[in-house]
Amino acid sequence: MRYTSLNGGKRFRPFLVVESAALFEVPRQNALMAGAALECVHCYSLVHDDLPAMDNDDLRRGQPTAHKKFDEATAILAGDGLLTFAFDILSRHETHAHPSVRIELVMALARASGVGGMAGGQMLDLAAEGRFVQNRAVLEFGEKDVRTLQAMKTGALLRFACQAGGILAAATPAQRAALERYGTAVGQAFQVADDLLDLEGDPALVGKQTGKDAAAGKATLVSVLGVPAAKARLKELVTEAEQALAPFGSSAAVLIEGARFVADRHA
Repeated sequence: MRYTSLNGGKRFRPFLVVESAALFEVPRQNALMAGAALECVHCYSLVHDDLPAMDNDDLRRGQPTAHKKFDEATAILAGDGLLTFAFDILSRHETHAHPSVRIELVMALARASGVGGMAGGQMLDLAAEGRFVQNRAVLEFGEKDVRTLQAMKTGALLRFACQAGGILAAATPAQRAALERYGTAVGQAFQVADDLLDLEGDPALVGKQTGKDAAAGKATLVSVLGVPAAKARLKELVTEAEQALAPFGSSAAVLIEGARFVADRHA
């Protein structure tokens, strides 16, 4: 569990939790607890995603994946442990003094992680490869289908990261809606950038094998729109993210830089 959660990584999701909470001057300790819980879920998903039954990857963050470093059974159980530990963290008094806030965080993360969020999106991702049809024929996913898949698989946890700050702060409905709009745009941008990195990125910088999406027949916005249109869409999404934060003024400067980082990153 330590190997898969503490061995590198951008920590972008906890960054979003901490910075969205900072808009409301939420104590940093509370935000770090919620961010740690979210990172546990994210890391569990990577461990399981790398397994032979899923994406069958040998490298993650420039290191052997968990099932290569240890074995498949250990990797599965490490992922299970990280997932359940996330909710242990959220349930603690150190995350927030009020039980109602902790319950709201638990429910929101569960929904973002489960069948209506990340896990459901991963299932759609495998379906797009033709995993569940005869002869593994790749299915034709249109732009709307891909957007739905990616909003679940990648976007749900990123949206939660932004929503968590509003939950911790008991923010107004308007403030929460602004954070959700920002999280939605950042989530879409993150996945488009990921898809472009898989096509054009340097494996040494990305930390994993590239070129696998096309080989597996994965449904991506890059495959649907083409590279130039995908890059144009990425710029639009960064602008949408910036506009969503307008109600917060200059206090949202770090989150705006976070959106730009998503588009400009090389790993």
